[in-house]
Amino acid sequence: MIWRSLSELLLRLRLQWWYLVYRGYRSRYEIAESFHFNGTGIQLTGIGRIALGARSYVGELTTLQAAAGCAVSIGSDCTISHNVRVYTSTASADADLRLGAPDAVSGSVSIGDGVWIGMNTYVAPGITIGSNSVVGANSVVTHSIPSGEIWGGVPARLIRRKVSPEDGSAE
Repeated sequence: MIWRSLSELLLRLRLQWWYLVYRGYRSRYEIAESFHFNGTGIQLTGIGRIALGARSYVGELTTLQAAAGCAVSIGSDCTISHNVRVYTSTASADADLRLGAPDAVSGSVSIGDGVWIGMNTYVAPGITIGSNSVVGANSVVTHSIPSGEIWGGVPARLIRRKVSPEDGSAE
């Protein structure tokens, strides 16, 4: 009985800790009042701009990184699943690490309205994901995605255009 009470107390303390962290994010970044942090371990990091839209959420263990001079923007009504990584800066893959620290590749990331990104996805610097698009789980997004398309894979590729519910045609 005492172990159960102790584990419940520890869980409550952990949740309170993350509540305080998320409150700090709200004071530091541009986060809509109706934006939801869906779980624990979500990290917003960097001195760049992070803007998170209304009625959107990010899942547990997700990281959004905004390097200096860059921004991460997530529109309204977005579903960003668990363990998603969005970075505005990374090391150049063409660098020769034997010569010292690699050059950085950086660029802002923009995610439109009504986007769904599946779990365990990586979004590279400089990417735009158009509104009403879907990125499948376990994808690596290295190219911008137009609106109304479904992408997935490593690297992410077009699977198909979404079908319009009004007439059954592709958008």
